[in-house]
Amino acid sequence: MVYDTAKLKYANSVLPTLSIQEAQKLQFKLVEKMSIHFTGDQFLSMGDLGVAPRFKKPEQTDRAERVLADFFATEKAALVRGAGTGAIRIILSTLMDPGDRMFIHTAPVYTTTKDTLRILGLKTKAVDFNDLEAVSEAVKNDQECRVFYIQHARQQPTDTYDLKEVISTVKQIRPDLPVVVDDNYCAMKAYGIGVEYGADYSTFSGFKLLGPEGMGIIVGKAGAIDLLQQRNYSGGGQVQGFEAMELLRMMTFAPVSLATQNEQVEAVCKRLNEGAIAGIEAAYMTNAQSKNVIVELEDPIAQEVIKKSNELGAATHPVGAESKYEIIPMIYRVSGSFIEAQPRLKDYGLRINPMKSGADTVLQILDKAIQACK
Repeated sequence: MVYDTAKLKYANSVLPTLSIQEAQKLQFKLVEKMSIHFTGDQFLSMGDLGVAPRFKKPEQTDRAERVLADFFATEKAALVRGAGTGAIRIILSTLMDPGDRMFIHTAPVYTTTKDTLRILGLKTKAVDFNDLEAVSEAVKNDQECRVFYIQHARQQPTDTYDLKEVISTVKQIRPDLPVVVDDNYCAMKAYGIGVEYGADYSTFSGFKLLGPEGMGIIVGKAGAIDLLQQRNYSGGGQVQGFEAMELLRMMTFAPVSLATQNEQVEAVCKRLNEGAIAGIEAAYMTNAQSKNVIVELEDPIAQEVIKKSNELGAATHPVGAESKYEIIPMIYRVSGSFIEAQPRLKDYGLRINPMKSGADTVLQILDKAIQACK
């Protein structure tokens, strides 16, 4: 069975990712920065607790933050509670007040981000990021919005915007307008993150980079980061030294692990489109939210296939969507924002991420699950 290439309709929406060799260089760069900011004895320490008088936080946390700021070539970094969602909420609450307005993309908003807007009492102004002329006109004619907010990963299957181009377009017209990027699912796997492309702040989850549960990362300009750290003066609100050290240790392995995963995503998609499994209408790669394969089935049996996949040894729900716990392949529902954009995918669509498995394992489980449900 050979698939019609016209059905690979979202190929242009896939973000370029690092090869394994490029990921190795990123790993080496991170370790180099560790050696700059730590002595050997300091790095072999598990880390301190509480609020060190000099740093107003654990000393090892401060060192880890300096490593990350240096690694991403930006002024400051902050480790915060609440994973990627917490990082987004904290930076937006620092830059904006209730009732303020910000630019967002004309697409279904990621679920936790939507709740962040509600909790903070923020208003939005939507513009199509896929249309740079529309972005240019919107920014040029608006003096009300306090932030330009971009999600690096795709919000809908038809997104094709280039993060670097959108940031450049905004900054050419309004260099004073803070650009905040949600880099979840893209840090350490794409060729750069928002701040490396000219954004003021990038936010992402350390948990998605094999780090400890619930840790978020903010990198960017010193102004807002200094302020948010001043506001977090409670000892119990700090990311403790031992957690910061665990993050650095595990982040070391993230680039190569993620590059290997991306390689297997491409292998799964290629083999499905070569007809490896019957019962599939189309398969295509997307960044929803991580890079994965969306499978459209011939029959509306997606929910049944997911249940059967669980019995066959595949995970059917995420923990942190690329956390250190996600080893076996995941065969689960399409993301909520994608279903909102295309409701049909609820019954016909599957989202597949090999995680730490190989393409062979994924295809064996998927084939058995589909045939058992037909």
